[in-house]
Amino acid sequence: MAGLADLIGQFNNVTYVVLMMIGFYAMTGKRNLVKKLVGMNIFQWSIILFVVSLSAKRDATIPIVLEGNNAGALPALEAAQYVNPLPQVLMLTAIVVGVAITGVALALLLRIYKRYGTLEEDQLLERIRLTG
Repeated sequence: MAGLADLIGQFNNVTYVVLMMIGFYAMTGKRNLVKKLVGMNIFQWSIILFVVSLSAKRDATIPIVLEGNNAGALPALEAAQYVNPLPQVLMLTAIVVGVAITGVALALLLRIYKRYGTLEEDQLLERIRLTG
């Protein structure tokens, strides 16, 4: 029964790994380019959620020191009391980059569909061989 308790204790991590595998399967196992793009987004979001959840701390505060205590001297700071903002900032950047990549990929998929009339990988490769 200890295995089940450990699994429940790691519910977030298990969920992110399952989402990651779903995204990976969609990227590698599907033949439709839109499904591959959706799989890439699921994979990316699972990694973002995983990193953000790893950076969470209980009973921590934001890393801002508002004022000193004795004649302007800063109090002694302990890193364990503060949340590290770096993972959130990096994941915010990853979100922006991911949205930009998705937009460019959708524009490319539209152009591919207009030119070749399909988004299925097998048909697309065959049509490229015929026209190339």
